[in-house]
Parts: sequence; structure tokens; C-alpha cells
Amino acid sequence: VQLRESGGGSVQAGGSLRLSCAASVSPFRKDCMAWFRQVPGKEHEGVAVIGEDGTTNYADSVKGRFTISKDNGKNTLYLQMDSLKPEDTAMYYCAAAYRAGGSWTTPARWSMWGQGTQVIVSS
Repeated sequence: VQLRESGGGSVQAGGSLRLSCAASVSPFRKDCMAWFRQVPGKEHEGVAVIGEDGTTNYADSVKGRFTISKDNGKNTLYLQMDSLKPEDTAMYYCAAAYRAGGSWTTPARWSMWGQGTQVIVSS
């Protein structure tokens, strides 16, 4: 599976962005997928996850502002980000191929990663 993110950019606080992650293969719909973010010098932070059945979970820091979704027909994962804050500035990555047995927020549980897309939120 190859993953490719897009949609990052620079916005002012309070603005919105929608990130996309295109997956290359059809097992997309059978896999959990997630969004992580990383700032320099820190570990990857789990932002949102969507299960095979469409159930979702979010980091407390983004609940009520971010929405994860996927379009199985297009093999594409999305992250709608609203009410953005400067602290949301980070490189955002999509992840797939989750290995059960631990928290979805643990980067090591995911074996497929995209190259990342940069989000910058100015105050």
C-alpha cells in the first residue's frame, strides 16, 4: 500500500483545511486508518482514527474541531480541520496497516505511512 497526503498549507487561526490521503490498493476499506502529526523534536501524536466499520476516535486536543472520514470508492482518507489553532501546526501523516494489541495512538502499531503534508496555523 502506498499512501500520499495532500491538502496542507498555511492558514490563520480559526480557519479550516481538509487533508486527503490517497491509498493505492483496494484493501483500503478493510483497514483501520489514522492521522498523526509531528512537530520537530517531538514524537508522532495520534490525531484521529477510523475503523473498518467507520467508527472514529480523536485525540482530546482536536475533539469537536477535526473530523476523520473515508471514501471507500475513491480509496481516500480525509481529515477536515476546523477552528484551527497555532498549536495545530505540524507535519500531518496518514497511517494504515494497524496491528492490534495496543493503543491506536502508538506509532509503532502502524506499518504504512505517507510522506506527510505540512500544516501551518498563524495567530
